[in-house]
This record gives sequence, C-alpha cells and structure tokens, in this order.
Amino acid sequence: MATLDDVASPKAKRKLTGYWLILPGALWLGAFFVIPFYSLISASLFNPKGSPLTGYNMSWHFHNFVSAIDQYHAEIIRSLVYAGIATLTCLVVGYVLAYAIAFKAGRWQNLMLVMVIAPFFTSFLLRTLSWKLILSDDGKVVSFANWIHLTNVLHWVHLTSTDDRLLATPFAVIAGLTYNFLPFMVLPLYASLEKIDIRLIEASSDLYASPIRGFAKVTFPLSLPGVVAGTLLTFIPAAGDYINATLLGDPNTRMVGNVIQGLFTTQGDFANAGALSVILMVIIVGMVLVYVRTAGTEELV
Repeated sequence: MATLDDVASPKAKRKLTGYWLILPGALWLGAFFVIPFYSLISASLFNPKGSPLTGYNMSWHFHNFVSAIDQYHAEIIRSLVYAGIATLTCLVVGYVLAYAIAFKAGRWQNLMLVMVIAPFFTSFLLRTLSWKLILSDDGKVVSFANWIHLTNVLHWVHLTSTDDRLLATPFAVIAGLTYNFLPFMVLPLYASLEKIDIRLIEASSDLYASPIRGFAKVTFPLSLPGVVAGTLLTFIPAAGDYINATLLGDPNTRMVGNVIQGLFTTQGDFANAGALSVILMVIIVGMVLVYVRTAGTEELV
C-alpha cells in the first residue's frame, strides 16, 4: 500500500528537476546580465572627477544623469528619431515582403525566406561598409537620385545636407539602419501572417468587403502580434546602434551610441557613459511598456 511519502516523493523530484533545468539559464543571466547591469548602474553613480588612472569612487552622484542629458540631449533625440524613421520604413517594406512570402510566394517561399536571412551570413560591419560604395558621390545611385530630383526632396525634408550627395547624411544613416535591421521586421511579420487562416480573408470578400477594407478589418488586426514584435526588435537595437552613424554619417549625425562608445573607450569618462547608458535604457523600456500596452495583444502582454 502506497504511503503519503511515496506519493510526495515523485512530485518533489519533478519539482527539483525543473529547478535543475532552470539553473543553467539562471547562471547565464546572472553572469552576463545581472552582474553587468549592476556594474553599469554603479558606473552611472561614480564621482565624475575620477578617471581610469586614478580610479572612481562610488559617491551616489545622481547629478551625472542631469549632466548627461544636458550635454547629449541632441544625440538622444536624434537616435530616437533615426530609429523611429528606420522602424517605420522597415514596417512598410517588411510588411509587403512578408505578405508576399506568406500568401503569394508558393513554391518559392523557402527560397525567399533564405534570401531574407542571407545578409546575416556576412559581417554586420561588411554589410554597412558596402553602403559606402552604393551611396558614393560618383556612384550611379547618386546620379539617378539627382536626375529624378530625389536629392532635392531629401534636402527639403532635412535628410541631406546638400542637394547633390547622399553619403555622410542622415539619409545614409537611416538607410543603413533600415537595411541592417529589416530581417528583424520581416521574420516576425511572416510568422504572424503565415498563421492566418486564408478562409477568413476569403470570407471578408464573400461579405462584399473591398480588398482594402478586408485588409484593414481582417489581415492587419490578425497580424498585429507580428507588427508589435517586429517594431520592437527593430527599434530597440536601432536606437543604440553606432556603426551606421560612424561609417555612413558625419559629426552632425552622431547618435547616442557613438557618444557612449566614445566616452567608454576614448575619453575614459565612465561616469557620464554609464549615466547616458542608463538614461537610454530607461527611455527605451518606458517607450516599450507604453507601446505594448497601447498597441500590443494578449500574446505579448
């Protein structure tokens, strides 16, 4: 006859097994997230009078945050604007591409998905450097843009500094961000669209809905989880990126990532670098929470 201890023992073992399975992930997060996060918070509160040579003292110097915002508010705003424009561009282009792959590609679907992720087979740095050749002043892209007066339009909306070039301008930085992070938008959108039952779309047309109305009332709402996931996966890394602004921009297009990288590696100003990193993180987390609560779905919140 089974006793209470015999029944409880397997349950206790299964419970312990779950904890053992979680342990590697918990150790990984502790080593590569919690500890660096604590170090970053500590650096943001260092006495700014210190240096890598003389050392820093933990003085709970909260004025570092005020100083960082006062000195680098332009770069913070610029980063959010560039990332926002790149995210919207990725959403428009990525939605069309994901829709075509999900519903129109047919037997070419797998090949098109491979083409979406193919850029990841090469270095991020190499992909960005290639845009310097594409947008070079003597290249065909600039010549064509000048011929159709696109450069004039871009200059009118303040995305270029002159009427005859694209490189070393806000447009080049945004183009680089859009290209490099486009797959992060396409893949969640495709995963969301691919799950939609095509019969629902057909039903909307049977109920005399126009293609546009059917898309607005059926397809887009059902794909909203992919839209939210894709925009987050695109906006968050784009806001902190510094490679595109370094290689494709000029001093007037510096993003907050460039400032943080310079403060940490060149100037050795750990206090301001840490404070600026925390500020960027808080801004992004706040925006993400508001966005998910406003536009999210039950699958994401």
